[in-house]
Amino acid sequence: MNPKAKITGNQKSAGGTAMLVKIAYRNIWRNKRRTAFCFTAVGIAVFFIAVYSGYIGGMIKGIRDIVQVFDLGHVRVISETYEAESEYMPVQYPVADGKDWKEMAESIKKIPGVRAVFPRINTMATLQESTIKHAVLWGLNIEDEMAANNFNLTNRDNGLIEGRYPAPGANECAIGHVFAEKSGLRIGDRIPLKTVSAQFSDRMWSPVITGIFNYDYIRFDEGFIIVDFERLQRLLVMGEGTQQLIVFADEDGQSGAIAARVQNILGEGNIVTEWRDNYWVAVMESITPIYTAMFLIFLMVASFLIINTVVMIIHERIKEIGMMGCLGMTRREIVTVFFFESLFLAAFGALAGVLVGGVITFLGAYYPIRLGDLYGNTFSEIPMSNAVFTEFSLIKLFQAWLMGVVIASLFTLIPSLRSAFVEPVEALRR
Repeated sequence: MNPKAKITGNQKSAGGTAMLVKIAYRNIWRNKRRTAFCFTAVGIAVFFIAVYSGYIGGMIKGIRDIVQVFDLGHVRVISETYEAESEYMPVQYPVADGKDWKEMAESIKKIPGVRAVFPRINTMATLQESTIKHAVLWGLNIEDEMAANNFNLTNRDNGLIEGRYPAPGANECAIGHVFAEKSGLRIGDRIPLKTVSAQFSDRMWSPVITGIFNYDYIRFDEGFIIVDFERLQRLLVMGEGTQQLIVFADEDGQSGAIAARVQNILGEGNIVTEWRDNYWVAVMESITPIYTAMFLIFLMVASFLIINTVVMIIHERIKEIGMMGCLGMTRREIVTVFFFESLFLAAFGALAGVLVGGVITFLGAYYPIRLGDLYGNTFSEIPMSNAVFTEFSLIKLFQAWLMGVVIASLFTLIPSLRSAFVEPVEALRR
């Protein structure tokens, strides 16, 4: 016998499996209407998984960005005494007992992965000639902060819509567009206000409005007045100290290591917090498994249509199954045919759902859902921008497709196995 003509067992197996796959593929098109229903069921389930996972991912990213830009940075440093009374925004308890913030910042900048370090001051102010009676004075190194971050996360810019930001050391301020509309203030007007210094004395101030901003974040747009850090620092008699130090990292994942190093540098009496410690960030990340469970349940329900379809196929083709057995097909091969039919139904249906869901999430990554316009900014306590983008991720789309294929295929194993126990002789008699 010619050795070249020999066919090994592996080759037979490979050829046999390929033939079974070919038979299964042809079988799914024998009843196109039934196939279309299966495609639709799995496709809709996977579509919603792709869209909602993108939406939830976008919400989590939006909250994370708001927390990092407006609140904690990647790492925030405050004093322990400030933490105990933080709801009142006191300025009497500076970081590291009032040490020069510039020296502390230089030490922190030497830590690998640190991108920038900024001082900030938040303090309450009482407005004396305005329909809005209270606001928060937000002291920033404005030029440096605007160069480091986008304060309007929707348009990805500095958020200024009119005028300019306050100059360094100047008796100037910028207000949000909602604040301006409610109070009737315009560029060039003064805002007479009163605040309390680090020496517990009342400080009167009338900064000139030089700019109006729109951060698309209602809490800041309607209740914050931005002023130069050094000007506010002098007004509050804080010396060279700062109420907060905000540290920005090159990557989100570096925040833990940086926080530990910062704590070692500044020592006891200071609280170092990373962005993951924010309440809303923790809440959104903790409910992700709940959404995953909901997606799985939704997929399981959709998979029942494929189960019913496979059962009907087995019932309708009972004589065909008997003939397969008479022609020498083993039970394993018969099960394989029906399983691959189910696999094709799940795979093609999931692919259709992923393609449509991918288009929706891709568009949502550029054209956001404006929750504030829909619900009237009722979520102002949540650190969330008015505009929520979806998160377009090829990895998540693949996971949605794989989830659809695996769940739908596994659910059809039982009806597929049922075909193997049909006796050929009995099947041919029906």
